Amino acid sequence: MSDGGQWRVEFDADVTFANGGGLQVQGFRLDVPGDRIEDGRLAELLVRHLGLLMVGDVSISNKRMLREPHKGGRGVAVAAPGPRRLVELSHVVREGMITYPGLPGPTISDHLSREASKAMYASGTTFQIGLITICSNTGTYVDTPFHRYEDGTDLSGFPLSSLADLDGVVVRVTGAAGRAIDRAALLPYDVRGRAVLIHTDWCRHWGTETYGSSEHPYLTEDAAEWLAEQGAALVGIDSLNIDHTPQGGTRPAHTVLLAAGIPIVEHMRGLEQLPPEGFRFHAAPPRVEGMGTFTVRAYAVVGGEDGAA
Repeated sequence: MSDGGQWRVEFDADVTFANGGGLQVQGFRLDVPGDRIEDGRLAELLVRHLGLLMVGDVSISNKRMLREPHKGGRGVAVAAPGPRRLVELSHVVREGMITYPGLPGPTISDHLSREASKAMYASGTTFQIGLITICSNTGTYVDTPFHRYEDGTDLSGFPLSSLADLDGVVVRVTGAAGRAIDRAALLPYDVRGRAVLIHTDWCRHWGTETYGSSEHPYLTEDAAEWLAEQGAALVGIDSLNIDHTPQGGTRPAHTVLLAAGIPIVEHMRGLEQLPPEGFRFHAAPPRVEGMGTFTVRAYAVVGGEDGAA
C-alpha cells in the first residue's frame, strides 16, 4: 500500500449463487485500506458488505482506484431477546446403530439388571446399572486435536471453554447445487470466537445408506483455512464428515482446523431450529485420557439471558 490516505475502489462484478441465479453490480464502490487490492480480496469485501449468502463465484471487472473519503459499511441488526428454550442438536445413541460405514455400532446391556438387584437391596428397592461398548465416533461427536495429531490435546486436556457456552452462528447452505462448501459461503459471517454450525440438511438421510455415501456435503480446505484465520472457536456440521471422504483420501479440513486447536462436531441434527445467531452452543464430552473423539450431547440455548431468539 502507498501513503495511507483514504481510498475507495469502483468496479463491476458478476456474482453467481450455489443454489442458482446471479447478481450483477456496475460502478459499485467500497472503502479499501490503500491504493491496490487484488480481485479475490475485493470479491470477499463485496460478499461481506452485501451479506450475500450461498455465493458460488464472483468475477471482478473494470476496477479503478479512487482517492476519496471512506463512506463506512453497513451494520448488522441483532435479534431482540425472546423466551429461553433448549434446542437438541444430537442424535440418539441406540444399540447397533451405524454412524460411519465400517465402524462398529454400540452394544448396550445390563451390568446389573433390576431383577438381579433384588437380591442386593431391601424389598421393593431395585436398580439398573448399564454397560455400553461404544466406538468413540458414534452418534454426534466432537473431535479434538489428538484425533488427528499424536501430540495434540486429548479429551482430558482440552479446555471446557472451547466446547461449552460458546456464542453461535449458523451458516445455511441447504439447497446448494454442489457438495463442496467453499470460503465464499462463509464470507458474510462474523465467526471470530464463535461456534460455526454448518447447516446442510444432510441429516435428513440419517439411518439410510445415502447418509453414509461419499456424496455428502463437506468443507473445502480453503474454507477451513479461512475459518482458522478468522479465529473460529468450534466448527460443526450436520453431515457424515466435515471432509470429502474418498477411500484413502486426505482430510484437509480436519488437518487445518485441529492443527489450529479448533474442535469439530460432526453428525449434528436440528440446525433448522436455530436462528442465524443469538444463541449459546454446548457440546462437551467426558474427560477421557488418551482419546481424541467422543460422543456428545450437543445443544443450544436460545433466548432469555443466554441468547436472542
